[in-house]
Amino acid sequence: MWIDGAARSGICKNALESRRFDSMRAAAWRRMESMNNRLKSVAVLAVAFAVSIGDASAETAHIFWKDLRPAAQAAAENVGLPMIAAKLPDHGETLSLDLQDKSIQLAGYALPVDRDGDFVYQFLLVPWTGACSHMPTPPPNQIVLVTPAHPYKMSEAYQPVAVTGALKPEMEKSQLFILDGVSVIQSGYSVRKAEVVDADSVPDTVTLPVNSPWSFLNKKKD
Repeated sequence: MWIDGAARSGICKNALESRRFDSMRAAAWRRMESMNNRLKSVAVLAVAFAVSIGDASAETAHIFWKDLRPAAQAAAENVGLPMIAAKLPDHGETLSLDLQDKSIQLAGYALPVDRDGDFVYQFLLVPWTGACSHMPTPPPNQIVLVTPAHPYKMSEAYQPVAVTGALKPEMEKSQLFILDGVSVIQSGYSVRKAEVVDADSVPDTVTLPVNSPWSFLNKKKD
């Protein structure tokens, strides 16, 4: 088959136009991909910003035992000995709803309720050593029932710990096995699936008077 010069010129022109069109189409695709990548980057940044706002709103509040009782309720250290429910008009059953379902961190002393050897599955968090066992039971609004997210290894009763989790105001009774037998303790708050870590000290603990027969239970404070 023979092709004359004019035909060859037409073929070359068509091929050139075809390559030019392919080049323009490829450039258009590259621009679209670049735009899509920029949109994706903007979307990722928007999601990250939204997550950071969510994290900020769920920030853990570091609270103290005084935050769990009414301002008018006497603090134990003001009366020389730990305050007990029987001495309070409301028996210490007035709970704070301001912290309901909020993420909090509270330091206190752990008294095991459910344990297997050194591993504790549930414990009472109390504001002073000896509470509920050697000393009178604190008011319900000064006791937190804690269920760790994972079994917590405890070397001794009244070990100082810091508990982090969602606080729920709710009256609940627990059976506590002590040397004298079984005691039923009523707590005013609970934290479930809690993160539990050792604490060096409890900032607002009640230090028992030196002349108290239970002063040996005082833990050293930093």
